Amino acid sequence: MIGAGEEKVPVPLPALAEDTQQTLGQMDNEAAINQTELHLSLQDYKEEEEEEEEESDS
Repeated sequence: MIGAGEEKVPVPLPALAEDTQQTLGQMDNEAAINQTELHLSLQDYKEEEEEEEEESDS
C-alpha cells in the first residue's frame, strides 16, 4: 500500500529568513506609524494648549 499521508517538506533556510525579514519589516512599519501618530497627537495637544494660553492672556 502507498501511504496517503502528507509529506513534511522542510522549509529552506533562505525562505524562512525572508519570511522573518518581511515580518520584521512589517513590525518596523507599524512602529513607525504608531510613532508618527503619537507625534502628531502630541503636536495637536501642544497647539491646543498654546491657543488656550493665548485666549486666557487676552
